[in-house]
Amino acid sequence: MNTPDATADVSVDAGFADALTSFIADEVALEDYPVAGDTDLLLTGLVDSLGVVMIVNWIEATLGTTIDPADVVLENFQTIDQMLSYLRTA
Repeated sequence: MNTPDATADVSVDAGFADALTSFIADEVALEDYPVAGDTDLLLTGLVDSLGVVMIVNWIEATLGTTIDPADVVLENFQTIDQMLSYLRTA
């Protein structure tokens, strides 16, 4: 992930996590199902490949960064917790 400056890491906080969770639940999820940090979004079918693209675009726009397409893998985007962990360390 390429960040324009060091302040992008500060943005990945509880407020960002809540906004990401709301975005996924309200705009991306294919079913009305409770979404938590450890909800398996992909293997349950709650989010499909188009949904992953929407999530990546939302994260990039919200944080003002670019996510390397090679990083968009199950290990980084299977759950919200994994997304946050990836964003904090990328």
